[in-house]
Amino acid sequence: MKELPRDEIERFLDEQCVGRVGCHDEGGTYVVPVIYARRDDGLYVMTTEGRKVRVMRNNPSVCFEVDEYDGATGNWRSVIVQGVYQELDGEGKALALSILSRRFGPRRVPSERPRDPLGPTVAFCIRIRSATGRSVRRDGT
Repeated sequence: MKELPRDEIERFLDEQCVGRVGCHDEGGTYVVPVIYARRDDGLYVMTTEGRKVRVMRNNPSVCFEVDEYDGATGNWRSVIVQGVYQELDGEGKALALSILSRRFGPRRVPSERPRDPLGPTVAFCIRIRSATGRSVRRDGT
């Protein structure tokens, strides 16, 4: 097993599209997948209001995880981020939409729509406090 250095952690976070946010409140731990984009020390997400947003508003300490596994070789990589939830509005929300739209295109990112049946759109950033990564390559390299 190999510890990933910071530059490999950042590259891996930039390569992946889906990560899992882990948050916790009196009701327990809740983990949910989200699409995201990284910029500097933040992971940007736009979503609809729901349980994860309510939980993170009450307890902004979160964990974020991304991974990949190659079934043909048994190789894998994973990164775990410890961070802080920060809800965005105004310019921050516009920035999140811009960052995500550049990465995924405007049709893949929730935006403000009148009377959205899924609920209000919430933009947030996970401010990275620390990140660790590991990998295993079965070919010995």
